[in-house]
Amino acid sequence: MKNIYVTQPYMPPLAEFLPYLEQIWENKWLTNGGPFHQELEKELTDYLGVEHIALFANGTLALVTALQSLRITGEVITTPFSFVASAHSLLWNGIKPVFVDIDPKTFNLDPEKIEAAITPHTTAILPVHVYGNPCDVYKIQKIADTYGLKVIYDAAHTFGVNYKGENLLRYGDLSILSFHATKVFTTFEGGAIICPDAKIKKRIDDLKNFGYAGEVSVVSTGINAKMNELQAAFGLLQLKHVDKAIERRREIDAQYREQLSSVLGIACPSLPADTTHNYSYFPILIQKEYPRSRDELNNKLRQHGIYARRYFYPLISEFPMYRGLPSAARENLPVARGVADKVLCLPIYPNLENESVERIVSIIKGN
Repeated sequence: MKNIYVTQPYMPPLAEFLPYLEQIWENKWLTNGGPFHQELEKELTDYLGVEHIALFANGTLALVTALQSLRITGEVITTPFSFVASAHSLLWNGIKPVFVDIDPKTFNLDPEKIEAAITPHTTAILPVHVYGNPCDVYKIQKIADTYGLKVIYDAAHTFGVNYKGENLLRYGDLSILSFHATKVFTTFEGGAIICPDAKIKKRIDDLKNFGYAGEVSVVSTGINAKMNELQAAFGLLQLKHVDKAIERRREIDAQYREQLSSVLGIACPSLPADTTHNYSYFPILIQKEYPRSRDELNNKLRQHGIYARRYFYPLISEFPMYRGLPSAARENLPVARGVADKVLCLPIYPNLENESVERIVSIIKGN
């Protein structure tokens, strides 16, 4: 019986990809804003309902560049409950992360804790829409406006998510997407920055291309973060299937919720209201009433070839490069610690069969 992983990309038939490869070979234009790159930018702005988008080789480079583009310095308030790239992007820019605890229902940065963490050195807030669930964007923006702070959203999980009728990517000064192979929409590796206007997009496009603003003019200390034509072509193909893929994820989410609803000690966090979801992950919380610990259940699933993931454990604040920060003290982050010790994300991806979901649920039930 084949192994089941927490997520896998949707892979269209190879025959659908071959014409794109042939066109790349014919164009002999492999990178540096080629035809497929330009086409994908246009298709994504239309699909996502945004004005400007800058494509990147990966989401981490997009985060690093977003902070550069807004000239963020000093301290930035962020969450300890995320993938480590969120905070790494700050260190790469010489910025001090300041960790704040999370909301127990959404697992996102708790806006009620933000103001107490603001100092004269604070310049921005870097929240994460965890599992694609919206942060409290209105409260966060109100705090940012009061203190003159920028807001950069790590929106790695939020492709296609709408909140109160508006695309979630339109909130804040910038939003950053990831198109990694584990994401709902993928370009193998890849990412993007949602830009509010043409001026900031031009600055971002310069920064991701070594700082070049023309053939012989370098205007900033940029980096090589460009998306190549192969990635862009795969993205164009993915975009044709993404709605169907999200619908299949919705079906799997509903199947898990129905079949796990009666299992004592297994909590399925509710989905936020007023949101069109993309079902990027399916987290469960292992409570004390369950007969096994989270790690014991995780090990049992692995014995059966099912590779769930403890997203996000350990907390970012517990890694060596962060644990010495005052804000990383464990007593400052009780909610985040509690969730990190209980969470387990179950497999969810378009090609996951109903029988596999039933097999996973059966193991959790102890059958």
